[in-house]
Order: sequence, then structure tokens, then C-alpha cells
Amino acid sequence: APCSSVLTVACEQTEVLLFDPISSKHIKTLSEAHEDCVNNIRFLDNRLFATCSDDTTIALWDLRKLNTKVCTLHGHTSWVKNIEYDTNTRLLVTSGFDGNVIIWDTNRCTEDGCPHKKFFHTRFLMRMRLTPDCSKMLISTSSGYLLILHDLDLNKSLEVGSYPILRARRTTSSSDITSSGSSGPRAVGSPCHQNNSGPPSEKTLSRPSQREGGSPRNSLEVLTPEVPGERDRGNCITSLQLHPKGWATLLRCSSNTDDQEWTCVYEFQEGAPVRPVSPRCSLRLTHCIEEANVGRGYIKELCFSPDGRMISSPHGFGIRLLGFDAHCSELVDCLPREASPLREIRSLYSHNDVVLTTKFSPTHCQIASGCLSGRVSLYQPKF
Repeated sequence: APCSSVLTVACEQTEVLLFDPISSKHIKTLSEAHEDCVNNIRFLDNRLFATCSDDTTIALWDLRKLNTKVCTLHGHTSWVKNIEYDTNTRLLVTSGFDGNVIIWDTNRCTEDGCPHKKFFHTRFLMRMRLTPDCSKMLISTSSGYLLILHDLDLNKSLEVGSYPILRARRTTSSSDITSSGSSGPRAVGSPCHQNNSGPPSEKTLSRPSQREGGSPRNSLEVLTPEVPGERDRGNCITSLQLHPKGWATLLRCSSNTDDQEWTCVYEFQEGAPVRPVSPRCSLRLTHCIEEANVGRGYIKELCFSPDGRMISSPHGFGIRLLGFDAHCSELVDCLPREASPLREIRSLYSHNDVVLTTKFSPTHCQIASGCLSGRVSLYQPKF
């Protein structure tokens, strides 16, 4: 929770677990929170939270009355994997393997659900995130593409062809960041997706760029993020996180053949393009590190610390704390000219199975991690 009063855990077998993160005591088990695997939990404030599931639904819960759901939201047609929330408009944003991003108006929530509408659709959708100020939406795909909706307006539903398309292009770590050419990656061997590839709409990508120093509302940029060692092979963006100050995006990428995994940081490059005739890419690779190639086929969720100075990343049977330099400096204070390795600050190992997820406490010096066999560990690092 934002106040760190409770730690919620999404489980494969329909359960949600609640812990006191300070005493490490188990508070409650919601044994039938959903009818299938619970995938993600998102707090709307210090008492209300939402869960999503492979049963295609989203549920709203109140910590003060956990014996029953506040309501259940129906709208997706496949596994729901991601929940975001705009605190200013009180709009809940969800995404699933049906390729849909759906907006739910919690201002008009009843026991029967919330008014909702389909906001966006793309093939091979994996993860969706909003920047802290909700000015951008980032979407990752299993075919290696990263989609960015600029100058976001969540009140307008987007159909194919109704939004300005910025050119598809490959990110780069060098000073030559104006190339607009991009060759699509090969398909990812994912058990959850068809073996296809390609950006969301081949026709729309042939349009000329409409970006001249800025982006119109809900303009779509399609990128192929550079991943070390993946220049000639496709990759799948499995985990997508955003810097708490909106400066950068954090990706966990796996290769087509699942023989490599990388954690990569890309800074947002705002402002006018360097050359108007060839718009500059919005992201630049700044830091990266190769990850342990264990637990193939499983997604490892990583995260930034609340101040954005460290990254906690699943690594084998434990986690690694990574920094932009050895002193855990702010990203803006140590931006390299070329992509540099992330620095390993500390490794923490307490699991007997592959770690799949990790999270920093919003208010305390504490980290939680969860592994494939269901064990949850809490750490309070001492440096």
C-alpha cells in the first residue's frame, strides 16, 4: 500500500495474501479472490485496491471489509495482466492478452461495476504503464516493440487510424539518434502468444511522421528498443516499469530463443527533434546488464526504488540491487554518452526457487521478493 501498512501478494492459485510488512505476520488470505491465477495488484489509495486475473476480470477490494469484493469488472476477453491508475481523474486502466487497454471510471462505481470503454488495441500486448504524470502510456509487446502514446488523453478512445503515427524506429545508444529506419524483430517463442511478429498496424506505419517539435494528443510512436547482444535477433519485452520521476523506462528483455535476458534503462528524450526531416527517437539506452538465464519462460518483474536511485531485479534464486554508478547517484547526475553497465550494489539470496517478482516499500528501507514455489521474503538491507 502507499503507506506501507500492508503487503499484498498475487498468487497463481486464485489467492491474494496480505501481510504486515513490519512484523512479517500473515494477516489474511483471500482464498477465492478470483476463479483463476491472480496476476497483478494495484492500490488506488491506502485502503482500496484492485486485482486482475486470468479469469478475465478485475476486482475492487476495500481493506476495511475483505469478506466481499466492492465489485467485479467485466470487459476483457482474455487474461488481464496489468493495472494502472490515474489519481487525478480516478480512472482505472487495465490491459490484457486480448490486446485491449480498457478505461474504467471509478467515479461512477456501483456494486454492478464501473462504466468502461476500450481505449486502445494492439497485437501481442504484454505490459502497459502510465508515466507518473499520466502524460504518456507505454506498451510492450511479445514481438519486441515498445509503443508510446504521447500527450495522453484517456477520455478519448483510440481506433486504428484515429491517432497520429510517429515513425517506427530502433532506439540507439550512440549520438546518432535520428534514424527512422527499423527492421522488425522475429517472433518470440512465448507459450502465451501466437508465433507472429510485426508492429500494431503495417499500413499506418508507412505514413509520414507528424512530429514537428512536439506530439499531438495521443500520437503513437513505435520503437524497437536496442538490447545488447540482440542486434540480429528478435526479443520479447517481458517486464516494463517506469522511473518514479518519469525520467526513464526500465525493461526486462528475453531473446527469441530464451538463452539471454537483459535489464535495460532508457531515458526519455524530450523536446524538438535534432533534425526535423528525421524525428529523433524518444528513448535512448543508457544502462544495461545481463541477467541470469534461469526460469526460462517465466516473467521476472523488476522495479525502481521510490527515489529512483536503485533497481531491484530478480536474479536466479535471489535479487540484485543495481545502481547507475557505485554511489547510487541519481540517473540525471550520471548519464553516460554511451550505454554503460549497471553496477551491482548488493545481492540478496534467500529463496530455493526462481524469483519472479520484487518490490521496494514506498516508505521503509525494505524490499519484498516472491519466488516460483510461493515463498515471500522481506529484506532490510544494511550498507
